[in-house]
Amino acid sequence: MATPLPAETNPEFEALLIYLKRTRGFDFTGYKRTSLMRRILRRMQTVNIETFTDYIDYLEVHPDEFASLFDTILINVTSFFRDRPAWDYISSDIIPQIIASKPRDEPIRIWCAGVASGEEAYTIAMLMAEVLSIDQFRDRVKIYASDVDERALADARQATYNLRQVAIIPAPFLEKYFECTDQHCTFRKNLRRAVIFGRHDLVQDAPISRIDLLICRNALMYFNAEVQSRILSRFHFAVNENGFLMLGKAEMLFSHADLFTPVDLHRRVFTKVPRVTMRDRLLTMTQAGDEEAATELKKHVRFREAAFDTSPVAQTIIDLNGFLVLANERARSLLAINAKDIDRPLQELDFIYRVPELRTRIDEVRATRRPVILAEIDWETLTGDIRTIETQLIPLLDASSDLLGVSITFADVSRARRLQLELEQSNQKLETASEELQSTNEELETTNEELQSTNEELETMNEELQSANEELQTINEELRHRTDELNQVNAYLESILTSLRSAVVVVDHDLRIQVWSSRAEDLWGLRPSEVEGKNFLALDIGLPVEQLKASLRACLAQEGEFFMTQLTATNRRGKTIQCRVICTPLHGVDKEQAQGVILLMEDGSDLR
Repeated sequence: MATPLPAETNPEFEALLIYLKRTRGFDFTGYKRTSLMRRILRRMQTVNIETFTDYIDYLEVHPDEFASLFDTILINVTSFFRDRPAWDYISSDIIPQIIASKPRDEPIRIWCAGVASGEEAYTIAMLMAEVLSIDQFRDRVKIYASDVDERALADARQATYNLRQVAIIPAPFLEKYFECTDQHCTFRKNLRRAVIFGRHDLVQDAPISRIDLLICRNALMYFNAEVQSRILSRFHFAVNENGFLMLGKAEMLFSHADLFTPVDLHRRVFTKVPRVTMRDRLLTMTQAGDEEAATELKKHVRFREAAFDTSPVAQTIIDLNGFLVLANERARSLLAINAKDIDRPLQELDFIYRVPELRTRIDEVRATRRPVILAEIDWETLTGDIRTIETQLIPLLDASSDLLGVSITFADVSRARRLQLELEQSNQKLETASEELQSTNEELETTNEELQSTNEELETMNEELQSANEELQTINEELRHRTDELNQVNAYLESILTSLRSAVVVVDHDLRIQVWSSRAEDLWGLRPSEVEGKNFLALDIGLPVEQLKASLRACLAQEGEFFMTQLTATNRRGKTIQCRVICTPLHGVDKEQAQGVILLMEDGSDLR
């Protein structure tokens, strides 16, 4: 097979994926290209197809090939209690938390995604039944088991496994939850009803909702980063606020900390990160209150006046007519305002002329009802100090959104300005170091992604090897059975040849000896190892073999059923005998052509 282009740049390969999606509804475009191409090429080698275009043509002519191809792509490597420490942790820590968080009459919902032939679904079923009791399990638990492979789901629904598959299940569990025969074990029917199997595509189909525990082990590693992110977002929607996610040992979720956070990273168990909605924020901010009595209202007014007066920011209030109605202590000090200035118009106040465009901006706030910030200006205080002042104008609105006036604040940002200058200088010094750290961080992130990808690829290859190993074990068992049968047949044949009084010799089409019975050895004195593979007519024995040449040729030409010849010969003891030779054609599967000749040789003196 010719070496294909890299998966990422191979248009023929992409055309094959699009063809599979269009004709069969399987979308493999989100799978990692390297491992996906490797598995498809493996199937193409089996049917002796060299190019992806030719394979599309082959699929169109041979629709049965789709099933074999999907079996190769969807490896379906799984087992009961796979990675046992993770299941022990689920049983001892996670399941009790789920039960404790739910009322006794509320159902527990579990989703096993990518379940293959069902072992993991029945594993979690056993663990839940152990913790809850069998009766509560039947009443409360629903396990949704999904996969894209219909053939695997059909096997899972049968809930029947051979003895090798159930060998890993602890003996008490096997006795309690399975009904076993000499060859197979079947999950108990009264518990099997709690497990619901169905086809579900993680990439295309909507997720199952309100899930307390979502199990998806070693399935995400087959998808690229974009599709992984999409699937995890759906998982986040599916899982309850206090629910859990269990992944395979090759999956980490380093880049999805906003969706799931580790509960036990070593065992790959995560919990959902809740998302605070705008409604939650508004509910938190909302406060209810009743109308206060007059005395209480006056008390609040005094509090507000005191708070306004002690504010560290200079603040003045201008009414709609342009009169100064309020100025706190900080404003009176900074702007040189005294008690006589209250209720005076702005044009009579000195500070209004020290801020450029202040009167114009006041009119703008009145008209637009939007805040305005004026640029920083240098301000000389009564003591002669120079301060940097930022002026902000804010419209004052009542509960009915009617404009009451304008608040003008004068914030002293001198210290902030100095800090800003110092910060800029520090930033200049740190900029180079920051860029270097950023570069290093990016390199580490790239290395981490490469290591994660390599780990997932190795896990994929490991599952492929495990699948191939299981196939080889099946083939070895078949070969062993056939070898036993062949040995038994050879033993029967040897017993038959030994029991015959006649010497038996079998030659192939080229007259080379294939079988030389013990009776032939006794008659002519040659062992099987001395004659097997040699031309019968070239033997130097007491039998005139050249005289049998015509009979042998006639048998090979199938000119008759058998030919008998009486010859004078000398046996291994040097005794002259009358040897009767019967030649019979040897037939194989093809009855129309002789594969060789069977010779029966008898000492005539023994027959008298």
